[in-house]
Amino acid sequence: MSTRIPRLVIAAPTSGSGKTTVATGLMRAFADAGLAVSPHKVGPDYIDPGYHSLATGRPGRNLDSFLCGPERIAPLFLHGAAGCDLAVVEGVMGLYDGAAGQGELASTAHVAKLLRAPVVLVVDASSQSRSVAALVHGFASWDPEVRVAGVILNKVGSDRHEALLREALDESGVEVLGAVRRAAPVHTPSRHLGLVPVAERQAEAVAAVAEFAARVREGCDLERLLALAHSAPPVEGEAWSACGEPLPHPAPSLNRGSAPDPCPQSPDGLDLATGPQSDVSPVIAIAGGAAFTFSYAEHTELLRAAGAEVVTFDPLRDEALPERTAGLVIGGGFPEMYAPELSANEPLREAVAALAAGGAPIAAECAGLLYLSRTLDGKPMCGVLPADARMSERLTLGYREAVAIADNPLAAAGTRVRGHEFHRTVTDPAAGAVPAWGITHPARRVEGFAQGGVHASYLHVHWAGAPGTAARFVAAAAGAR
Repeated sequence: MSTRIPRLVIAAPTSGSGKTTVATGLMRAFADAGLAVSPHKVGPDYIDPGYHSLATGRPGRNLDSFLCGPERIAPLFLHGAAGCDLAVVEGVMGLYDGAAGQGELASTAHVAKLLRAPVVLVVDASSQSRSVAALVHGFASWDPEVRVAGVILNKVGSDRHEALLREALDESGVEVLGAVRRAAPVHTPSRHLGLVPVAERQAEAVAAVAEFAARVREGCDLERLLALAHSAPPVEGEAWSACGEPLPHPAPSLNRGSAPDPCPQSPDGLDLATGPQSDVSPVIAIAGGAAFTFSYAEHTELLRAAGAEVVTFDPLRDEALPERTAGLVIGGGFPEMYAPELSANEPLREAVAALAAGGAPIAAECAGLLYLSRTLDGKPMCGVLPADARMSERLTLGYREAVAIADNPLAAAGTRVRGHEFHRTVTDPAAGAVPAWGITHPARRVEGFAQGGVHASYLHVHWAGAPGTAARFVAAAAGAR
């Protein structure tokens, strides 16, 4: 099957060139022009998609060929972009940077090739003039399968500077699609893991996105960019569907009457269970709010498709878990920034501990691991895990290959997954009597905790790349009620 979706990949020679500013600005500018824009981000990053979502009004989605496999990139893209007029894909790091030691895998160039999408290179031109042509020529010619179709010059100093840059690029054969002037930085504060998430600064983030769009409208040729997007050939293949996930084996029997069809057709054609759920459906509570902002949109879709009723709660504000909670998902985020407030919410901490003691399945990734520990930087947490967590000077970052040590609510023993770590905290001990995962690459070690129904780990896993995970978790929740 072929589907025509106009699309652009926004890349750069290096990190810090202005990809996020330009990509988010383009998303908002085209959305303001009345287009339905589908936002995407190459790699495992959770924070940039939040700004993309703010710019477009649609879920920001990740395209990570390491976590999900190259074969799922086009299907996931088609799923996210269904019904849209335009898709904008922000790259990661430099255009050709990917998983360490694995060639092009997980690079922006790799994803652009898988999508057959034209690439627009954002170049920080602040300290160069004619040399920009050599830089662009090198990136455009490095891999003939990557179509670097245009360049946006960022941090341009003056009319004279822009003229010199354009004159040089006339010889490169790569079209200049915009020149964004050097200006005072938009207030987008960062901390130890990157930009501060949208959920923590909603009003300021709205203003920042509007400023990004204003700069892009002023400096870029939106008509030419849109024409370039329309030049992309059709995408081959079928859209990914949460309903295509395999059930755990053996398939669970709820023994509580007939479950609703988990995959009704929604009005926009996506296979999502967005309608009301019957009493048969187990309630899966997902932690949200300012302290727990990291999640992939597909996780909720997979849980619903597996028959769950998904309810979000905020551990900073809610003193009780959602009614009828039978399973709990606590993803990533910044609990270390809110340790006093999380600790002060003693009723919820006790409710989480009671849920764990009752055997309900709990999936905790990174921030969730910290929240389930005894303490975080000396502040009492839920006390579910025999561990204490604290901030560290050392950044742990990178892709991982891992295997499940024992049967748990997410995976059967021996299941192999690919994940990503990104944190500046440590737990003592680093692993429980039964670890969550055995890391097999890049270095062999064990980490995390698998005890009772709890699976807690630093490893972020994209469930679309680990088929059956959501269905297994929902089955465990149904059995634990």
